Parts: sequence; C-alpha cells; structure tokens
Amino acid sequence: MRDTMMIKGARENNLKNISLSIPKYKLIVLTGPSGSGKSTLAMDTLQRECQRQYMESMGLTSDSISKPKVESITGLSPSISVGQHITNRNPRSTVGTVTDIYTYVRFIFSRLGERICPSCNGTISPSWEAAGHLTEEDEYMGHQTIHCPHCNAELEKLGMSHFSFNKPEGACEVCSGLGHVASINEAAVFNPELSVRDGGVASLNGVHRDIQIRILVAAGKHFGFGFDPDRPLKDLGEIERDLLYYGVDSEEFKQHYPNIKPIQGTKFEGVIPGLWRRYKEKEGEGGGTEKDGRFFHQQQCPECQGARLKKEILSVSVAGESISDVTNWSFSKVLEWTVGLQEVISSEAHHLLDPILHDLPTKLKRIMDVGLGYLSMDRQTVTLSGGEAQRLRLASLLGSGLTGVLYILDEPTTGLHPKDTIGLIRVLQELRDLGNTILVIEHDIEMMRAADHVIDIGPGAGVNGGMVVGEGSLEDLMASELSVTGAYLRNESVASPSNNRRTGTGKHLAIRKAHLRNIDIPVVSFPLGTLISVTGVSGSGKSTLVFDIFAQGLESGQKPTGCEEITGLEHVGDIVIFDQTPMGRMQRSNVATYTDVFTHLRQLFAGLPDAKARKLTAKHFSFNTPGGRCETCQGLGVLSVDMNFLPDLEVTCHDCKGRRFVDEVLQVQYEGFSISDVLNMSVAESLPVLKSQTKIADLVEMLCEVGLGYLQWGQSVKTLSGGEGQRIRLAKELSKKTKKHTLYLLDEPTTGLHPSDIKQLHILLEKLVESGNTVVVVEHSLELIRESDWVIDIGPEGGAAGGELVAEGTPEQVAEVRASHTGQFLKRILAEGL
Repeated sequence: MRDTMMIKGARENNLKNISLSIPKYKLIVLTGPSGSGKSTLAMDTLQRECQRQYMESMGLTSDSISKPKVESITGLSPSISVGQHITNRNPRSTVGTVTDIYTYVRFIFSRLGERICPSCNGTISPSWEAAGHLTEEDEYMGHQTIHCPHCNAELEKLGMSHFSFNKPEGACEVCSGLGHVASINEAAVFNPELSVRDGGVASLNGVHRDIQIRILVAAGKHFGFGFDPDRPLKDLGEIERDLLYYGVDSEEFKQHYPNIKPIQGTKFEGVIPGLWRRYKEKEGEGGGTEKDGRFFHQQQCPECQGARLKKEILSVSVAGESISDVTNWSFSKVLEWTVGLQEVISSEAHHLLDPILHDLPTKLKRIMDVGLGYLSMDRQTVTLSGGEAQRLRLASLLGSGLTGVLYILDEPTTGLHPKDTIGLIRVLQELRDLGNTILVIEHDIEMMRAADHVIDIGPGAGVNGGMVVGEGSLEDLMASELSVTGAYLRNESVASPSNNRRTGTGKHLAIRKAHLRNIDIPVVSFPLGTLISVTGVSGSGKSTLVFDIFAQGLESGQKPTGCEEITGLEHVGDIVIFDQTPMGRMQRSNVATYTDVFTHLRQLFAGLPDAKARKLTAKHFSFNTPGGRCETCQGLGVLSVDMNFLPDLEVTCHDCKGRRFVDEVLQVQYEGFSISDVLNMSVAESLPVLKSQTKIADLVEMLCEVGLGYLQWGQSVKTLSGGEGQRIRLAKELSKKTKKHTLYLLDEPTTGLHPSDIKQLHILLEKLVESGNTVVVVEHSLELIRESDWVIDIGPEGGAAGGELVAEGTPEQVAEVRASHTGQFLKRILAEGL
C-alpha cells in the first residue's frame, strides 16, 4: 500500500511545474501568501484529479471534469472537499435538521413525552413499550390511537412525524411550519400619485409592464369599460382598481361582472395574486426574498410564536421541557439536558434511551469541539457564516466512519477564536486517527504547529508564486531561506510588540444600555483616533455589537435599535462599513469593472492614434455593450453549456478564443498589449504597464498593498471570497482623499491572509488612523489585536453565556484580565513576541 501521494509536473494556473510527495494518513497544512497557488494545488489539481479518477473507475467518465495540467498523480485516495460555501438556502433547513440532532430530539419526545388530554386536562404519561431503533423511524406509522387513562377520550398516538415542522402532522397550520407569516406591503408596491405606465406599480417594470398594460386595456374593453394606464392610481374607479389589484378571477372583480367570462388575452392575473404566486414558487429558496422581498412584511407567526409546531405538540414535555425550549437552547445546554435525562426519567424508560444514549452526546461534543457549542437547533442554516457551515459539516463527517479518505479543507479556522482553534485541531486529529489524510489550506500558526507536515507555497503571489519553498515541520520552515512562512516566524521570534499605543483625540463614541440577542452591556466606549479591535470567542456577540447595534444606529440617524443611545456622533464626519457580504452575483462584474479601472482603461485605449484611425470609441472597448465585443459569447470569453443534472460547464468561446473582443479592437495596442491582454493580467503584472497612467496607477498600487496583486483584472467578482471583497473596498477607500474624520468598521479583514500579509494590512490600517480617522475591526487574529491601540473583549463564552463586556483597554491591560480568553492568549503572545 502506498503511503504517499506523488504529484509530478503540476502546471495549473500559476504552478511552476511542481513535483512533490504528500504523506498519507497525516494532518498536512498547505500554507503560503494569499494567491501563491495553495488552492490551485489542493482544489484545482489534487481534488479535481481525485474526482476524475473516481468517476472514471465507476464508468462515469464525463467531459465535465477535465484533467488538470499535471504530468501524473499517483497514490490518490477518494477525496471529500469541505469548503465554505452554503449550498442549502431553504428556509426550512435549520442547524438541527442538517446535523440530524433534531431527529434524535424528536425520537426522545415521541417516546418519553408527557401530554395533556384536551378533554379533561389530565396528564397522560408515556407508555414504556418496546421501541424500534432510531433508524427504523415511525414517520409512516399511519393513524394510531390511544385512550386517556382519566376520561377514556380517544386521542391520536404521537409519533416522530408529529414533532416535525416539515410534515403536516406537526407543522403549525397558520405558517405551515415556517415560523413566520408574510403579508404584502402595499405601500411599497403601489404609488397612488403615479400611473401604471409611469411606475405606479413597483412590481411591474420594463417589457413585463408593457405586456401587462396591453392585457389590462384588453380586459377593460372586453368587460365594457376603458382602463387608462396613464391615469394616476388614486384617480382609478373601483372597477379599474379591483381589476389592477386583484385580477379578473378574483371575487372582488367578479362581483362587478358576474355573467361575463374572461377570454384569452384578457386574463389579467392581478398585481397582488401575482406577487403571492411568485412568493410561493420561491418559498423553498427563501420565500421570495431576492427580487420581490421588499414587497413583503415578514412577521412572527401569531399562532405558534415562531416555534413552527402545532400548539398541542408544543404542550408535550420531557423532564418539564417542551421541544420548543430544547431547540432554542445552545448545543452545550442540550448536552447537559440529555445527560441529565437519565436521572429524572423512570428506570423502566431507560431501555427507550438506549438508541440515543451513546450517539447523541457524542454528536453534540463534536459540534462543541469545532467551536459551535453556542449554536441552537432552530437557527436557520442560511444565517450561518461560511466558516460555521464548514465546521458543522466537519463535525458530521467525524461520525461517518469512513477511512482511507482524503479530506481537503479550505481555511477551517476562519472566524474562530484561538481558544476554539484548539478544539478544531483535536477534531481534525481524530479524523486523521481514523485512518484518513487531512489536507488543510491554512494560515493559522497554531494549526501549523499541530500539523504532521507543512508545505509552504510561494514565495509571492500570482506569477511570483507557484513553487514549493519549504516542507516539513515549522522548525524546518524557519531553517529554509526561501520559505515565506519561515521568514515571518524568524522575524516574529525576535520582534518586540509595539508599545506605542495611541490615546486618540480624547473624544469617544459610546453605546449605552445595549440589549440585542445575547448582548447585555451597560456602557462601552470607542476612543476616536485609534485602531480598536473588538474580540471574543465565536458567538460571543462581537458582530451583533458592532454591526447590528453600532453600525445600524450610526447609519440610520434615528433612535438606534438594540440600545438606549449612541453618544459622540457629532465628532464623526463619515461612516464606512466593510462587512463580509459577497460582492455580487453578476457574471459580467469583474475586478476591473468593480474598481472603476475598466472605465479608465477604455478611455486610454480609445484615445490611442490607432483607435482614432479605426474610428473606435470607448464603447467599442467594452465587453458589456455591442460594438467591439465578440457577440458569440457577448464579451464573456466563455460559453455556458447546460449539463442537465450536473453543474453548468463553462467552455472557452470558439470564435474569440476567450479574448472577448473582435479582431479590429484587439489590434489596438498600448505598450504592446491589447485590451484583452490587460484583462488577462494580474493586478501586480499590470503595474509596470500602467504606471504612467496616474488615475489607474494609484489604485493598482493600493490593491497590491492590500495583498490583492494576484487577482486578474478580468476575474469575475463571483469568484472572490468575502475577505477579498472587503480588501478591494478598502483599497478603493484608501485611494480617495477626504478631510473629514471617518469611522471605518471592518469585519475580520484578516480572513484568508497569511501572517506576512496581515503585517501589510496593519500598515494600511495605521495609515487610515494616522490620517486622523478611527478604525474598528471585529477580529480573531492575535497578530492584529496585539498591534491595536484599544481592545474591547466580549464574552466570556458564546451564545447565552456571552454578550458581556469582559475587558476593555490596551492589549497589555486586557492581557491581565483572567476572565478574558483573548487576554490569556494576548498574555502569551506579548510575552513571547509571537
């Protein structure tokens, strides 16, 4: 049996003919600067070849998985990649359902639940009959009955399906198990001052509005009245209004013409029924929240109060708790309750707990080990961060029992406090000890220390990366002259932390009486003119404090929600918020267009003598409008092929060969490069070419400074991570000139950054503060927290055990607070200089 995976001649993207051997059944960390080629090696080469060889062996060879540019890879295992993308956007999907914990809880309640007889209000104790194993669920047991021991009333026997909000037996009948009800916000849909044609109906626009107007006019004619699309809505008669609002098939409209039937071409659906139809069609994708979401009010269901289940199900209790209580708890509290069940239930019921006594606590401990003990079962999966979703999947993989598998993980420590990283490392080591190979793309120093083998890719990003610059233990990397990670560790071991803490301008922003979710803080202040880190374990309430209370209160200009007041606003001119929201889903939006560099590029090319001679304008150099672009691919350079049940496949356009433009446009060159050549360059590669163009050069330099020099100008923003998107916004902001005191709020800006890049980011944040601004970062990186002027630590734990102000002050002051987990790690890093 081979104990190594041998990669020979890997040349995908920026990899420079890499050959290396990766030991199997070990915990391996793949590190290096952002954009050095780590993901290319792990995901685009190793993972893709694993998938391709596996499908080939199953006789399922498909062109959808092309062979990566590599001479050979031998000794491969079946692979599972655990990324940070949330694929399940169904509002019915909760943390409890995806982890299967909710199935165990339903089992407990269906077997051990005490219920109230609706006829005599007597308590009906559970019957201790022998039960099948959990896998033999009684979801389809049919209608069975029992009799009340007090009044002999016949009642339906409760099975597991009665405790599911996804089944009609258990789901609340008012909200269908969603926990909320929607109503149409008519004020957002209809503007009475405008006519239909002028935009009086916000849900009708463009070509769709023109078609609907024709149907409305035809319907009016058919029923014997004139519908005027140019009359303001407030001036419409009752009949016209009923037609527009409710449609020809509604009771409201039918009462006017009970004997006339609509014919083809006059069947206007009605604005309100149309909105409801689209809402229901999209319910599985989040209830129409994308395009039509602004037309609906979401409110907690008045019947079940958000608990999703029927009232009679919510009244069932086990050990004095309802199923709604248990699903509201954090996983750590559910574990306590589960263990305590043995003491409070009768001995004859113990045999019923056998199926869950071993499995459930084990599953709960795994979730807590990956730092997610603060999550509750009723939390929707769509609200999880990428790091949380990844770690949740990792916890469930541990229970799969698979061996001999290659697991590839993409930065699993994202969003994790150093305290929780220790638990995550333990989980990965468990997975390794089962006989698996764990390959982790990671920048975290603690993860590297725990690894059996570290591979360092570099030395730089993009074209300056793509080589193996170090292998072995951390000590081996420190001994390697080429290793970027080793160089950082060498410098850190002799570096002394900064003691030049700024005290700021003497003015403060303060939040008073903050109460939202788990936050309960009487007062917390932010000294202006400083770099402030808001810290705490995962789920402690950092983001709630900074983005849901502070940012919302600052932006709205009205009475803030979640706190009594925010004082000191008069000292701040502008507020800029950089969160981790994706940059967009538009395939046409790329790095060049998003940064506005493409506008300057088009003007640059259009101003060249060759372009003027060919009568080409800036429009011809755009791939978003007809004129100079290739019309076969409409300027995208790729064509999308529908693969039916497989993901769509993108292939290079056969006409323009991926160059996006027609030949005449491509013949116009600046410094020997066409517009297509520039789009295919990385930001760093383009700097020497564009350095004389001052409007572009400043932003190009700034993008390189924030560690994004490896991005290609033509790269779709869909492919960028939240951290990359945030740093692009930061670069745009830094290239502007402003004299106002600006408050910057950043959400984990170090996400995806190598420690050496964090140092560069810190220099940029320092520039902002030195220019007379205030920077607040929600952060886990000890490297950045150590360099802050002021630290606000929230905790002490996550979820219900968090939300308090544990410590505030300089890093040195916080390091002396024993109750602060951040303080304990700061104490070590300040003492060691690492």
